Amino acid sequence: MSFPFALLTAMLISMAVIPIMIRLAPRIGMVDMPDPRKVHARPVPRVGGVGIAAGALVSLALWMPALPWMPWFLAGGAVLFVFGAWDDSHELGHYTKFIGQFAATIGIVYGGDLWVRHLPFMTEAIDPVLGKAFTVVALVGMINAINHSDGLDGLAGGESLMSLGCLAYLGYLGGNSQFLIVAAAVIGGLFGFLRFNAHPARVFMGDSGSQFLGFSLGVMTVSLTQEVNPGLSMALPALILGLPIVDILAVFAQRIHGGMNWFRATKNHIHHRLLALGYAHPQAVLIIYAIQAFLVLNAIVLRYESDLLVSLLYGAVCVLVFGLLIVAERSGWRYGAEVRADLPVAARRWNWPRVLVPLVWTVLLIYFVLGSAMARNVSSDIGMAGALAAVLIAAGMVLTWRGNGASMVLRLGVFCAAALLVYTLERQSGGLGRVLHPVLAVLAVAAAVSIRLAGDKEFRTTPLDYLMILLVVAAGIIAQRHAEAFDLGWVMLQLVVLFYSFELVASRESRGIGTGLVGAGACCAGALLATRALI
Repeated sequence: MSFPFALLTAMLISMAVIPIMIRLAPRIGMVDMPDPRKVHARPVPRVGGVGIAAGALVSLALWMPALPWMPWFLAGGAVLFVFGAWDDSHELGHYTKFIGQFAATIGIVYGGDLWVRHLPFMTEAIDPVLGKAFTVVALVGMINAINHSDGLDGLAGGESLMSLGCLAYLGYLGGNSQFLIVAAAVIGGLFGFLRFNAHPARVFMGDSGSQFLGFSLGVMTVSLTQEVNPGLSMALPALILGLPIVDILAVFAQRIHGGMNWFRATKNHIHHRLLALGYAHPQAVLIIYAIQAFLVLNAIVLRYESDLLVSLLYGAVCVLVFGLLIVAERSGWRYGAEVRADLPVAARRWNWPRVLVPLVWTVLLIYFVLGSAMARNVSSDIGMAGALAAVLIAAGMVLTWRGNGASMVLRLGVFCAAALLVYTLERQSGGLGRVLHPVLAVLAVAAAVSIRLAGDKEFRTTPLDYLMILLVVAAGIIAQRHAEAFDLGWVMLQLVVLFYSFELVASRESRGIGTGLVGAGACCAGALLATRALI
């Protein structure tokens, strides 16, 4: 059970390192300046990768999973981090960066003996000479795929998080706890970074982060399909890694067709093309998130299906996405401005959100207090997760009151506590959890009315919020595997109500009494779940 601690260690290190690096960035030249090819209009520190890599590598060095290739992974990750940070401060050429990329991949393939032995549509293992050479090229390709997808706030991080979550779940199904520690450490480092990368980003990950993430995703995918669970479809990596693969291939195809330099940066990635069609920054990110989520979820569903079916699905999605893009571009179609209706007359006469938001946080507090008091028969894994949620909430409350706005850590902790409480109550015999259904109904109505009347100035969701929802849904699917009677649809509805209710409170009162009381209630709920698991 070391993987929760590996995640927490990596996340805390990442969150501690990044603010320090933000202050140092101008002195060491790690600042991304605007230019015609980029979408940001102001200088932004590109030091987030320091937090991602440092968090993951230090956590792994502390917990050291018993995997034969782990020393080579740590060495390769460190090499890529050094070359990436060097590029972030001095703008290295592509060929110099290739030196670091090939050094890292050759080390883990030939030194760590981690390579692709089985390819899709082939029943026999391939020759080691061919397999190792193919693996090196594939890993370098994945490193550059993530590097090139890092073009919008939260984009590369969100795509990588979905793939990492899929890898962690499939590794969990394969029963390999050591593999889970690797996934947890990388996820933790990435979580610490995403807190600072939500639109508008305070920090970019830079090459030090994108190259490390690409390397981690590639290595873990090879390990999963070739070692952890060889029964998986050998075509599954396409769905696990998803959109960045086809995006970079499409970009290279366009550059070759246009007679351009293969490695010269251009604005023809999928996110650039969506922006050119008139989509706003967050909208473009959400569209890509939706496509990536569809591919990743199908990787879980189709994990044991034939290579042909997996390949056909991936190919069909790619053809549909890029076909629609080409049609829209050639026809001159542009996404129109969203038409917003004026607020109701009653909302203009009286500030209803100011009245309803206190009701929302009061009902939320009641839910956490009553729910934790009624929770019974708490399993050890739920108890451990509850303790972790309590720690996250406590840390998040400190960060919130020291910074500006409710921190991502606080949100994550509250969402986790809410999910654990809902699952525990719904799995109890006797329907005791139904007592709180009227409380949830009042909460849903109050939150919905307040959001509707508040307008965009008072309540906004970001792509990071949708990532959080996806993680909660994924947690629900995992929990369902351990439940004898479990209505997943009803549980998801409850979680969405709790999620948006707290988002409303955090948006309106980022450092107010409502956020503090709800956070305290959720923290107590997590701690009580942990205590009940020990009794």
